Amino acid sequence: QLQLVESGGGLVQPGGSLKLSCTASGFTLGYYTMGWFRQAPGKEREGVSCIGISDDYTYLVDSVKGRFTISRDNAENTVTIQMNSLNPEDTAVYYCAADANLSVQDMCTMTRESPFWWGQGTQVAVSS
Repeated sequence: QLQLVESGGGLVQPGGSLKLSCTASGFTLGYYTMGWFRQAPGKEREGVSCIGISDDYTYLVDSVKGRFTISRDNAENTVTIQMNSLNPEDTAVYYCAADANLSVQDMCTMTRESPFWWGQGTQVAVSS
């Protein structure tokens, strides 16, 4: 069964940190551009950060630059996003996505088609 499984979400106070992980099963993540997306209540899904196959190019949406870091471990079939200095505006369901054909830029800006594979999402809540 081909799937992406996210983990690491939860409730954190403003200024805190979380690390989300996405593990692929049934396929080799190393052949795919990977990304993290989020969707807050009442808002459209947005690309947060994406990373190329060889880890040579990453994209971060402006609102998370300097706070979030994406990385991948192809040997472990995992992509992670380290989120620091969280604020209430980061509250959302975070989704992992994979696509074999989209560039990092196209994936995160969603200017072309939607990524092919999606995880089920993990909730991140930032509140005092």
